[in-house]
Amino acid sequence: MQGRVRLGKRTKELAAVLHPREIAVIAHEDLDAVGAAGLIEAGVMAVINAACSLTCRYPNLGPQLLREHGVPLLDNVGDSIFDILADGDLVEIRGRRILRDGVTIAVGDIITEHVIKERQRIARLNLPKELDRFVSNTLDYALKEKDVILGDIAFPDLKDTLHNKPVVVVVRGLGYREDLKVLGSYIQEARPVLIGVDGGADALISSGLRPHIIVGDMDSVSDNALCSGAKLIAHAYPDGRCPGRERLRRLDVDFHVVAAPGTSEDLALLLAHGQGAELIVLVGSHSNMIDFLEKGRPGMASTFLTRLKIGPILLDAKKVSELYRSKTPLGMAPVVLLTLIPILIFMGLASPWRHYLHLLWLQLRLITGWF
Repeated sequence: MQGRVRLGKRTKELAAVLHPREIAVIAHEDLDAVGAAGLIEAGVMAVINAACSLTCRYPNLGPQLLREHGVPLLDNVGDSIFDILADGDLVEIRGRRILRDGVTIAVGDIITEHVIKERQRIARLNLPKELDRFVSNTLDYALKEKDVILGDIAFPDLKDTLHNKPVVVVVRGLGYREDLKVLGSYIQEARPVLIGVDGGADALISSGLRPHIIVGDMDSVSDNALCSGAKLIAHAYPDGRCPGRERLRRLDVDFHVVAAPGTSEDLALLLAHGQGAELIVLVGSHSNMIDFLEKGRPGMASTFLTRLKIGPILLDAKKVSELYRSKTPLGMAPVVLLTLIPILIFMGLASPWRHYLHLLWLQLRLITGWF
């Protein structure tokens, strides 16, 4: 195939500027599912990776996702490709070779279905060893970070926005589109405060919703979202360094800087909890070891501590969309409803429970096909 290239060593930043039918040139070891999904959504023709997309360290999902969407992946071509090519160059991919003006400039490995399956098999064999390192790292950092995360973080006063209100926190993780679609009825009925975590703000906008608050290091969110009128919370490292500060200053928008360990997702949850949110629904979250390894994080201490602190007001909507595809027989619906009617009436009369009731009613509609 032939096409024009666009280069970017950070996949999620490249996806934001990639044009349809361009060839993406990346340097992404162990290509993750979210990065691959961003390239697919941008309409990429093919992907050339300077690094190894499947190192067998753990079963990452990015190459398989590209394969399922018919996007060829040429792997391990070497970092020199970034010195040879420039944005807009016309190249040809012929087998394992990359040609420009008929001259071979790099050679890589074709990632086939067989290669993916074999490397994932090896990765699964390596998983117990990786799990041991992951758990040890999580426990080590939990001891170091517990005082900060379980204590009081210096947030700006947003109680007028969040106090005693339901909150939906959106992360642009795998499956976020389906989850947002399924939660549409709940969002319309409960009118929660919408918090976008970095690119999660664009996910809300693309779904026809406007984020009220945006939290993150601001590296994967569009200028359009940052200028939408949302309150902006820039996530800084514990030492005060803030990656998103300069960008926000260039855009001339008001923002607050909050220093904290952990992920921006954790920071958004702690913000909602600390400002008195009544209920927090999390969309597109990262919740297992593979999710965190794909994000390049060797542990999940901050996430463990955050969920420990927030407790029962957190509902994870990550798998709600799978309920919609459920094949539960319709004949069971009357029995389920008759059993739950007294409980639902009681819950509906208690103010803190009304949002749980909305979500429960939504799930019943999904199960019975009344969606």
